[in-house]
Amino acid sequence: MNEALLRSLTPSVLGILVRRGADFAAAEDALQEALVEAVRVWPTDMPRDPKGWLVTVAWRRFLDAARSDTARRRREDLVEEEPAPGPAPGVDDTLQLYFLCAHPALTPSSAVALTLRAVGGLTTRQIARAYLVPEATMAQRISRAKRTVSGVRFDQPGDVATVLRVLYLVFNEGYSGDVDLAAEAIRLTRQLAAAIDHPEVAGLLALMLLHHARRSARTGPDGSLVPLAEQDRGRWDTAMIAEGVAILRAALARDRLGEFQAQAAIAALHADAPTAGETDWVQIVEWYDELVRLTDSPVVRLNRAVAVGEADGPRAGLAALAALDDALPRHTAVAAYLHERDGDLETAARLYAEAARKASNLAERDHLTRRAARLTQLRRTG
Repeated sequence: MNEALLRSLTPSVLGILVRRGADFAAAEDALQEALVEAVRVWPTDMPRDPKGWLVTVAWRRFLDAARSDTARRRREDLVEEEPAPGPAPGVDDTLQLYFLCAHPALTPSSAVALTLRAVGGLTTRQIARAYLVPEATMAQRISRAKRTVSGVRFDQPGDVATVLRVLYLVFNEGYSGDVDLAAEAIRLTRQLAAAIDHPEVAGLLALMLLHHARRSARTGPDGSLVPLAEQDRGRWDTAMIAEGVAILRAALARDRLGEFQAQAAIAALHADAPTAGETDWVQIVEWYDELVRLTDSPVVRLNRAVAVGEADGPRAGLAALAALDDALPRHTAVAAYLHERDGDLETAARLYAEAARKASNLAERDHLTRRAARLTQLRRTG
C-alpha cells in the first residue's frame, strides 16, 4: 500500500468534498473511511484513477451519514451532486484547507493538530507523540477542533496571521519530527507568498529556507544531533541560503518589521558567518531585542540569553538567564552550556544530565547525555 500516495491525495479530495456541500467535519470523517477502505482494497485491486475512486467512495460515505440526520429534500439534492464518473479535477486545495483549519475560533495548538490530521495525513497517535500527550487526549482535542469549524465554508477562512503561525508550526514539526512536513510547508508558503504581497509572509518563507538549507548538516552519519557551531558549513545549501537572504532583504526594505522577518534576520547572520567563531553575535543580540519587543516571548528571551553569552561572555548570559523561569523548555540545557563556557565543568555536567532527562526527543536526549559524559570524563582526566 502506497501511504505516500494516499497522503498526497488527501488535501485535494477533502477540498472537493467541501466544495460539493459537505461541512468540514463530515467531509473529513467520510474521507477517513474512504482511506481505510483504500488500504483494504487497493493492494489487490488498484484503481486506474485513485483520486476519482477516493472522491466517489468518500462522497457515498458522506451521503450515507447524511441520510441519518438530513431531510429528504436535502438528501435528494446531494444525490444530484454526486460526481460523475471519470478523472477528478486536478485542483490543489491544500492552502485553502490551511485557511479553513486555521480558523480564528481555534487556538494555535488546536489549529496545527487539526491541520496535521486532516491535511497532513498524520494519525492521531503520531500527533499525540509530537505533542507528548496521550492519544485519547489528542483525539478529544481534534474532535473539539472539528466541531468548532463544522459548517465553516471556504468563504469564512482564518486570517493570514493564523495561517502563518500554523505553517510555521507544521514546518517545525516536519523539521524535527519523524514525519517530513518541512518541504510541504515551504511549498505552501511559496504559494501564499505568490498570492499575498505581505512582508511577514516573505519573512516566514525566508526563515524556512534559511533553516532548511542547514538540514543535511544537522545530524551525523549515525543520526546524532550536530549543534550549529559544530556543523560542516560546506554541507549547507548555498543556493537556498542566497534565495532566503534575497527574499528577506526585499521584505525588510518595506520597513514593516514582524517576528518572522526578525527570526529570518538572525538565521541569515548565522548563514553569513564563514565559521562559528566569526558569527556577528552583537548584531544577533540586537535582533533578539527586536524580537522581545515584538513578541515578549519567554522562549525568545531564553535564546537571547545564549546570544548574550556569546557576545558579552558566559557570565553575562547566565545573568540574563537568571531572570527567566527555570521551568522553560531547554532552560536547563542553556544553563549547562553557559556554565561549560564559563569553565564550571562540574555544574555543567550535572545540568546536562538533568536536561537529558527532560528532553522531548531521543536525538536531543542522546546529545545532552554525551555532553554530560564528556565533561565528566574531562574532570576525571584533567
